[in-house]
Amino acid sequence: MAKTKAAKAADTAVGAAKKYMKPSEIVTFGIGLFGVALLSGWMPDYTMTFFADFAFKGKGFDSSQLALTVSTVFGVAGIVGAICELVIGILVDRTRTKLGKVKPWVGFGAIPFALVAMLVFMAPDTNSFTVASIWMFVIYSLYTAVSCAVESPANCFGALCSPNPSERSSAISIASFLRSVGQSGGQVVIIVVPLIMKALMGQQQYKNAEGQGIDLIISTAVCALGMIIFVMIFFANNKERVPYTAEKVSLIESVKLVFTNKNLLMVALTKLTGFGRGVYGTVSLYIAVYLLGSKGLKLALMLPMGIGTAVGTLLVNFALKKFSTKKTYILFCCYGASALTILYLVSRGIGFNSNLIVPFLVLNFFCGIQHGNTNVTPNIMIADCIDEMEYKTGKRQEGLAYAGIGLFAKIASALTKWLAPILVYTWSNYQFSTSQNIAYATQTPETLNRFLAIYTIIPAVFVVLQFVPILFYDMVGEKKKMITEALIERRAENGDEAAEA
Repeated sequence: MAKTKAAKAADTAVGAAKKYMKPSEIVTFGIGLFGVALLSGWMPDYTMTFFADFAFKGKGFDSSQLALTVSTVFGVAGIVGAICELVIGILVDRTRTKLGKVKPWVGFGAIPFALVAMLVFMAPDTNSFTVASIWMFVIYSLYTAVSCAVESPANCFGALCSPNPSERSSAISIASFLRSVGQSGGQVVIIVVPLIMKALMGQQQYKNAEGQGIDLIISTAVCALGMIIFVMIFFANNKERVPYTAEKVSLIESVKLVFTNKNLLMVALTKLTGFGRGVYGTVSLYIAVYLLGSKGLKLALMLPMGIGTAVGTLLVNFALKKFSTKKTYILFCCYGASALTILYLVSRGIGFNSNLIVPFLVLNFFCGIQHGNTNVTPNIMIADCIDEMEYKTGKRQEGLAYAGIGLFAKIASALTKWLAPILVYTWSNYQFSTSQNIAYATQTPETLNRFLAIYTIIPAVFVVLQFVPILFYDMVGEKKKMITEALIERRAENGDEAAEA
């Protein structure tokens, strides 16, 4: 028997407020993202320094030619990643298993991801620049493709964990917090591994091993094992609860969906307009080397920023209770640009020397708060956009929606990884070490000051550009509320029809 309008309205209200996830699932969702970030969070920056500073040291390669090749390698890998994001998104939406559409990709992709990550730090012993170049292009493009096959579906899970937008937002916020912790966790490994190596090998033998990048190989193995363990905890405990539609997804329809949904496109464009904000990650390693004294101390440099990111995640969650996702995103972007500008002015005033360390680390905390926004708010917006698309078309395509974001993110990453080596190695006049026993050569004051600009003022400009597309985003307020209630009512009606049939 069909339900009355009053009964349907009551069911809708109950559905909108119902809690679907067990507390342990929220935690293990975050643990899964923590595991992925434990490996992927630090790999790009350390891979870049491995290729440039360690992999082919002593082979007599021209430094300017090597810098250009490394830049091109990361640019090409970014394009490969963009293509893979779209393809994987289509494949995720075509996946139909008892485990769901996302979990099989994350669970079964973990081991291949770990193995390929290990291969990145195993350079061939060759005196041929051509062979070295081919190896860099092939291995990092392969790493990018495999990491996409795990990271992109893992990010999709936030849209599938609960049909309740409020519960979904909280789960995404907590998981994003743990993911940011995971990014720092990998850098803890990079500190601990050298300490153990020094204790076992002695200072001089360790320096020889560091000069060849052996510490990076061991650190990768530790992080890869940790990633597999944490991902399997997620895989065993979490469920997908939002029903997927059964239609097949064509490539033409998929591309059209990515580029014609206005709100999804606006969120995706933030990745593109803000691509240059990521250059700080590459140069942060060199600031750790020349300001703090070791590449392993990048964590000491980034830890205040990581703590700031964690605090920022909590602040964003609080702000979202007061403001829309649109207002929250813009507010935190304006704050972030201001914080980076202040850090640049203070750094230039003090100069690149030991007196800068304490204020630099303190201000890093305040700069990190903005990352809570970019880690959380867009993921909530994407989940809302998926609801909007389901409301308009009757089709629910999480994989493709996140692939659309991933497509732009990987293009942005390609631009970042192309730009970062140019800024770090060419514009700054960086000097490569030619000694097997010395990891990094001495740099000029001009180079060090340009490092500061790459870390602060250049990203600040892109943080401002980042929020421009969100000015046109409108999946907020009454529109969002109406769509949420309509979907709950539609699913309830479909359930009634199925029961009657």
